[in-house]
Amino acid sequence: MTEATPTKLVCVGRNYAKHAVELGGVVPDEPLIFFKPPSSIVRTGEPIVIPDGIGRVDFEGEIAVVIGETARNVEAKNAWNVVQGIAPLNDVTARDLQRIDDQWGRAKGFDTFCPVGEMVHIAEIDLSNLTVLTRVNGEVRQQGNVQDLVFSIPTLIEYISGIMTLQVGDLIATGTPEGVGPLYAGDTVEVEVGGVGTLSNPVVGEN
Repeated sequence: MTEATPTKLVCVGRNYAKHAVELGGVVPDEPLIFFKPPSSIVRTGEPIVIPDGIGRVDFEGEIAVVIGETARNVEAKNAWNVVQGIAPLNDVTARDLQRIDDQWGRAKGFDTFCPVGEMVHIAEIDLSNLTVLTRVNGEVRQQGNVQDLVFSIPTLIEYISGIMTLQVGDLIATGTPEGVGPLYAGDTVEVEVGGVGTLSNPVVGEN
């Protein structure tokens, strides 16, 4: 992972059509973005801590983009020029809280709810065929391909940078494929991005 601490983690919701359907939502007409705080980040091997009393907590394996230079109003055709690398990310979500809150800051923002793996530079990756796979206790739960994104990575960068300045080290989580499900204390969850690497985290209870 880049040494720079991200100023923000910009996440994209419902960016795989089948995932939108499985949660009872619809595919948006334009990217649906929300944020996770930098304080939610943990690295591979560090535990995901499930707080007491918040109900169901889900894994969401994703392809994350790491920004490599200050970017504002970037056109999609130039978007890869501002990207440093790709990393696996787990957008851990308190699903019951997400369903009752109009805003997702609480459901997405608990400490340890954003595991992020090691970054690989884009020059070393086939960007046209990125894949993401999530396993829980060794069992495959999610599989997705960047070609299945509703909004492509360059489109996301154009859209987001048209709203806010992206800084070096900022992360864009590009969405999760279908197959999300709950995590429990004692589980081990892995998110693998093909050609990049695997993020692995144990799951523990708060006490």
